[in-house]
Amino acid sequence: MKIAFVGKGGSGKTTLSSLFIRHLAANEAHVVAVDADINQHLGAALGLDEEEAAALPGMGAQLPLIKEYLRGSNPRIASVATMIKTTPPGEGSRLLRVNEDNPIYDACARTVGLDDGDIRLMATGPFTESDLGVACYHSKVGAVELCLNHLVDGPEEYVVVDMTAGSDSFASGMFTRFDMTFLVAEPTRKGVSVYRQYKEYARDFGVALKVVGNKVQGEDDLEFLRAEVGDDLLVTVGHSDWVRSMEKGRPARFELLEADNRMALQALQNAAEDSYEQRDWERYTRQMVHFHLKNAESWGNEKTGADLAAQVDPAFVLDEHCARAGAAQPA
Repeated sequence: MKIAFVGKGGSGKTTLSSLFIRHLAANEAHVVAVDADINQHLGAALGLDEEEAAALPGMGAQLPLIKEYLRGSNPRIASVATMIKTTPPGEGSRLLRVNEDNPIYDACARTVGLDDGDIRLMATGPFTESDLGVACYHSKVGAVELCLNHLVDGPEEYVVVDMTAGSDSFASGMFTRFDMTFLVAEPTRKGVSVYRQYKEYARDFGVALKVVGNKVQGEDDLEFLRAEVGDDLLVTVGHSDWVRSMEKGRPARFELLEADNRMALQALQNAAEDSYEQRDWERYTRQMVHFHLKNAESWGNEKTGADLAAQVDPAFVLDEHCARAGAAQPA
């Protein structure tokens, strides 16, 4: 299942993402973690030192390789140059699985050992000095969107994406790629303002959205969040000595995380699993095509010099049967 953590800057979404990833690893799930924030901190939150975190390969820099691999033998895609971030898979495309080896993981992912198991970590790559004035961060996040569009995930398989802060996630159709979006909100007016934006933008697309209240210090904070977000409030998280030690680079073993916080993480997993069980693969594919056609018309056709609507395979539906049967794999 595909899960996003969003929220305003400083809300604690990267910390909550890393705790959830550790929780999944402790439950023996297969996990691919993706740092898609312009501020790349997920690696450090998962225990990498500065040198290790800086050495993570950037997905944005590997975009040609990603496109070449995913294109496969799809006859509707004339060349890698005509692939854009929203290009959907079709007959002949290569699909990704969470628990497999492939050239994209070889180039872009690194194994991170946690207390209770290993996970794969991928990162879009930081916004570099050479990007200033000539590129936007969404050009890097496009690599993530392409991978999500071509990824078939099953039960006990998780892709957890730490998204860019604020409402920037709506700059593409990537916000529809998730079974569950956890919005991390502090009990303040600013903290819930991003929630209102997400709720409004996502309303017409069936996006499953739950709020995780963070930095909740008492009953007054809890009542504030309940009043502001209603039934969308799933759990709250308060002060954690474990997290404080982790932020100092000296975390205890994960099994020592406070019981209340472990229960909160389990509630997140339960909510994600419930949402995944209701996934409508046809709607999922339809939304992918919808945003591809919008991007093609607004800028893609002009940029590539091709009619990108022709890349849509009308008979193709991305689902688990594709990967099991190899239906979308090139011969």
